Parts: sequence; C-alpha cells; structure tokens
Amino acid sequence: MKQIPHYWAGERTLGESARRARVFDPALGEAVAEAPLASVADVQAAVAAAQAAWPAWAATPPLKRARVMFRFKEILEARQLQLAECISREHGKVINDALGEVTRGLEVVEFACGIPHLLKGDYTEEVGSGIDSYATRQPLGVVAGITPFNFPAMVPLWMIPVALACGNCFVLKPSERDPSASLLLADWLAEAGLPAGVFNVLHGDKTAVDALLAHPDVQAVSFVGSTPIARYIYETGAHYGKRVQALGGAKNHMVVMPDADLELTVDALMGAAYGSAGERCMAISVALAVGEVGDALVAQLAERVRALKVNAGTAPDAEMGPLITAEHRAKVTGYIDSGVAEGAQLVVDGRALSVPGCEQGFFLGGTLFDHVTPEMTIYREEIFGPVLAVVRVASFEQALQLINDHPYGNGTSLFTRDGATARAFAHRVQAGMVGVNVPIPVPMAFHSFGGWKSSLFGDQHVHGMEGVRFYTRLKTVTTRWPQRASGAEFVMPTMK
Repeated sequence: MKQIPHYWAGERTLGESARRARVFDPALGEAVAEAPLASVADVQAAVAAAQAAWPAWAATPPLKRARVMFRFKEILEARQLQLAECISREHGKVINDALGEVTRGLEVVEFACGIPHLLKGDYTEEVGSGIDSYATRQPLGVVAGITPFNFPAMVPLWMIPVALACGNCFVLKPSERDPSASLLLADWLAEAGLPAGVFNVLHGDKTAVDALLAHPDVQAVSFVGSTPIARYIYETGAHYGKRVQALGGAKNHMVVMPDADLELTVDALMGAAYGSAGERCMAISVALAVGEVGDALVAQLAERVRALKVNAGTAPDAEMGPLITAEHRAKVTGYIDSGVAEGAQLVVDGRALSVPGCEQGFFLGGTLFDHVTPEMTIYREEIFGPVLAVVRVASFEQALQLINDHPYGNGTSLFTRDGATARAFAHRVQAGMVGVNVPIPVPMAFHSFGGWKSSLFGDQHVHGMEGVRFYTRLKTVTTRWPQRASGAEFVMPTMK
C-alpha cells in the first residue's frame, strides 16, 4: 500500500516506528494509503532537525524570510487546484470547498509577506537623561502545530507562515486521517527556498502529541481540535512550561429574526450547516427561530435539504461529500438517533442515503430537526456532521440568553434587517467571532481567529497580529553611554 512518509531535515522518511494508520478515500470507503505513526524517537529526530536549523533561520533578516513567503505564495497560487484535489481525495469535501480552504490559507501567507513591517519595534529617546530604550520582538525557537482533519491545508497555513516569518522553526503534526496535503506544503516551502529543517512534518497519534508536549526544545504549541483534547493540550503544555494556544469545539448558533430576508437566510443556512458535511468548527448547527418565523424557515429548509446533491467530492455537481471515516459517520448517526429518542421532530432524515457507485462510502444525507430544546443532547453537544437543529424562541432576548449560556463560544451570527438589533447582538453576545447577515464569520488573515469560553484555551488567537505576538517574545533594551563613572547606586533605578 502507498506510504505517506514523515518529512524532517529536508527529507522524507518512514522513521523507526512500525505502527501505521490507514488513510481512506471516504467516498469509496476504501483504504488507499498508510501513514507511519511516530515513535518518541521519531519525534526527537524531527525536533532535533528543527533545533539545528533554528539559529541560522532566526539570524536570517526578516526581509529575506519574507521573500521566501512571497515565493511560496506564488507556488500556492499556481498549484491551488492540485492541493484542493489532494484534500478532496482524503477528506471528501467537494473541490470548490477545498479551493476555498486553500484560499483562506493563502491569505495568511500574504499576511506573513509583510513581516518586516509587523516585527518593527518601538524606540524612545531620552527616557531618562542620556538614556534611550527600545523594544523588539524575537522568535521563540522550535514551535509545533497539531492540526485537525477537517482543514488539512487551511489550519496548518494559519500557523506555519506566521511562525516561520517570525524566525521560528516548525514541526507540524497533521491529522493522520488526511496527511498528504502537509507533504505538498513541505515540498513547496523547500522549493520556495526554505532551508532544510526549518519546516518538518511528523505523522502520529497521542504518542507523538505527548512527546511534543514534553520535549524541552519545543517552546510553543498551537492546536485546533475538540474541546476535551484542547483542554488536555493546554494543561499539559502549560505543565511543561510552554506557550499554548488551543482552539476547541463549537456549537454555533444563527439567530433568525422575523424581519430577516428569508431567501437570503435559507441560502446562508444551507451552506453554513451542510457545507463540508458540517465538519467545520464554524458550521452553523443551531438555528434560533425568533417568533413567527419558524414555520416558514423550516418549510423552506426542508425542501432545500431534501434536494441537497450529495456525492463524491470530485463529482462536478456535488454540493456535499462524505464524512471522513466510518467511525465518525456512526457517531453522527448516533446523535440523530438520540435526537429522535429525546423527542425532537426529525423533519429530514439523512441516515438512509446511498450514493450510486459509492455504496461503501461514508455518506450521510443532510438532516434537519425542528422543535429542539436546550436540554437535548443534539443541542448541547458538538455533532460535527450535516445535522441542523431548529430551536424556536419567543424573543431576541431569549435567543441571546441561550447563546450566552452555552459552554461554547466560537462563532455566531444574526440575520435581520434592523440595525439596532444587530448592534445590540454584536455588543452583547458572548462569542469570539460574530456575523451580521454573514453565516460563517471567519476573520480575514490580518485579523485573528478564535473563540471564547470552552472554544479556546490560551490568551492568543490564531494568525493576524495575535499570531505574531504568539510566535515571538518581547525584549526591552535600555541603554546609556556615560562619559565617566558616577559611583555605585543602591536604590531602585529611576529615570532622571
């Protein structure tokens, strides 16, 4: 079977571990490749390669590091379809969705091209008599990224360009479910002129993750995944004295006001709930129908969900592809079973879907529930599949309270024509990313991505200036050039 190797010190290698993870084509339900699962020794080898490369890379002027990012950007732009096809084969998402993922990653590369300006420090003359002071940001050293299966290119690209442009060396531990995209990124970074060892790819499971968290040469860890694992990464990394940003799960709500443009709202909900088969941390999984809008909203949604075109991600007319694995499909199906058992009204049932020619694939049709209540499991827990729950509420205040009471606070949105309602929502809602008539409010690269509450552990969000701050540390230098000795001073220094 095809082997998908690790990559460190500028070379592909299978490492020393004999353990393997099978990589599937989720549309066919067939294993198509294997990836090695790193041992502790493999982790040590990858980190050693990064540590050896770091002094020279950190000493490389930011302008030269930016020029590598510029060349990498050109390569990504020219080959984005190749990367999207690679993502679709292993993840299952449709090609257009994969191209959108690549574009959002590319935007972070564009942001990192401006690193000479972003790393400029502060300088103050005469903070005291004959004394000047300046502050600068310097790289951390070796940093690691642990990324999820749902965005095998975009999420790594939220981290890699900023970390590298700041002067760090990087070890990426991608999801073992769809690892090939990470090797394309490694090859293209090398082609762009990145020195060997500055970027490394390490496939693995918990053994690799724990070894990275404990390794004394890994200075910081970035993570995106489920909340239980995010909490574990944060607590374990902090225990070992590392800087950690750990993005967790979500239960994103869309509030639909009675005055909302219903056609626009239904279009937005279809893409936000069922795009990428709901395997997005920014997917809308709860629609809060305010007042009398519920009946019309559910009626239009039901018609559209039944007509959803589900097929292999490479099919030209596909709107939604399969789930990532059979195990994940079974988990999502279990949530649908739970919703029925707990009394929600199952309006559209996707469990019986079969795709001709792909009968063994990991498909699940779009599913729609109505009359969901906050006590139900399908409301409380992250499903991460093509399941939308409609909760009916009497007022805007009730909708806002439900969002603010929920333990997740990743993203949320409001559809309305009323500016006062929109302003109140944006000001009062407790979530890290907010959309007004925008269903998936993922910030642009020059802003930053991150949630609140149990959706984020750590102080810094991802990319943007938050990313620059995360991947650097501040140093302040105070200088004086006296002409003659003035005698010892035994009091706390003050500026005179």
